Amino acid sequence: MASKSRPFSGFEWMVALRYLKPRRKEAFVSVISILSLIGIALGVATLIIVMSVMNGFRAELLGRILGLNGHLIVQSLNGSIPDYDALAGRLRMIPGVTNATPIIEGQVLVNAEGSSFGALVRGLESDDLKKLTTVSSTLSAGAMEAFDEGDSVIIGARLADRLGLAPGMMVTLVAPKGAVTPFGTTPRVKAYRVAGTFRVGMSEYDQTFIFMPLMEAQLFFGIENAVQGIELMVTQPDQVAAWRSQVGQVVGPGARLIDWQQMNSSLFGALTVERNVMFLILTMIILVAALNIISGLIMLVKDKGGDIAILRTMGATKGAVMRVFFIAGASIGVSGTIAGLIIGVVFCANIENIRQFLSRVTGTTLFDPTIYFLSQMPAKIDPSDVIFVVLMALSLSFLATLLPSWRAARLDPVEALRYE
Repeated sequence: MASKSRPFSGFEWMVALRYLKPRRKEAFVSVISILSLIGIALGVATLIIVMSVMNGFRAELLGRILGLNGHLIVQSLNGSIPDYDALAGRLRMIPGVTNATPIIEGQVLVNAEGSSFGALVRGLESDDLKKLTTVSSTLSAGAMEAFDEGDSVIIGARLADRLGLAPGMMVTLVAPKGAVTPFGTTPRVKAYRVAGTFRVGMSEYDQTFIFMPLMEAQLFFGIENAVQGIELMVTQPDQVAAWRSQVGQVVGPGARLIDWQQMNSSLFGALTVERNVMFLILTMIILVAALNIISGLIMLVKDKGGDIAILRTMGATKGAVMRVFFIAGASIGVSGTIAGLIIGVVFCANIENIRQFLSRVTGTTLFDPTIYFLSQMPAKIDPSDVIFVVLMALSLSFLATLLPSWRAARLDPVEALRYE
């Protein structure tokens, strides 16, 4: 007897799955069920894809920024650090500090082949440039050897393309502050040989950065025997604040400390807000699909009123009837969630190939590196995000089945049979 069967028995599963099979007179209910399943699958897949792209974008952007810039920058309140070699040596002795790089930076105008663009020159020792693996691993052949000669610079590949430059060619740099004359300050102009190019994959850097030997940068910007700052690399960039006190004790009170989180707070803050807003918006897709489950089950309960009455007269309990419709609704939610999970993971794993395919088919640029900073569309699947999305979709699906299932269990078999 059904009344003596255990909860979620084979009998209840058989009845529930039979109700889900499309029949001619219940075609509309079946259409609603199919649309609910598709809606949940699309919602789950879209959420996984969007959150993975946001995670990948943040991770790639963070990797490029931290790979080229220091995690913590030491600057002097006087504008320059004269004893930079000794100070850098003391900073390298701090536990957790992997490197300390004295640098000079300045804005310049780059002239070559009749074209001019603004750029940022960074002066540093060749040994420190080699340790900057994000750059040194992408250098063109012979770049470091030519860079050591002193009168050469290494420029970003996108900047070289825009100026029509290649290794061995000459480029003219113009600094706004030069020699002081009775008629005012004249710009400093000097020609350098292009030692090589680099490509870190972030368009903002590839089209604006120029690396110059430290001694040459001191001469070019008029900062003799001093640097503007010392960049520190630490073992755990996300916890860079833990090194501030130790670094502050080494450099003394006449210094200013700036970490990467302060320099890029607006950018990563905007990414976090955008990620949260997109999550809330796309969650509505799953919520709408869950509401479709409610409407579809309510119609199914109405159509199956006679069947419910017969089951009750044969001994089925209210709990058994409730579980039958719960299984029917939950099956839609679980199937849609699994389908969405598979679609989302497969899409994320091949997102760059899909982007290139769609770009070729439509003839448009779907991910312009000049706008999005990166040359490829990134996607990083976070297991915790995927688990959260799946649990949320299942929870909404299960909650959506409770009201129709409860109404089916409360149906009076006598009233239901009277109108059959």
